Amino acid sequence: MSQFDEIVNIVAQKAQIDRSKLTREASLVDLQVSSLDMVDVIFTLEDKYGVELPFNANTNAGDFKTLGDLIDMVEKQLATTQAKAAT
Repeated sequence: MSQFDEIVNIVAQKAQIDRSKLTREASLVDLQVSSLDMVDVIFTLEDKYGVELPFNANTNAGDFKTLGDLIDMVEKQLATTQAKAAT
């Protein structure tokens, strides 16, 4: 399973959204992902990938406008973590 599919599955499960609606362009607001669901998604992704995602539901809620934004952040943090581990 690809990383994209894993992340989409986590979002679908935690936010209780039909997986077929989850595309990179899908707006998290339009999908009605609550801040509580988003926190649950973030914690799950951090645990799964061993990264720390810069997210605060009170101040950063607008940082992830689309599912693609979230996926890009996970990939960026993974790359940073892997680069640090290689040095």
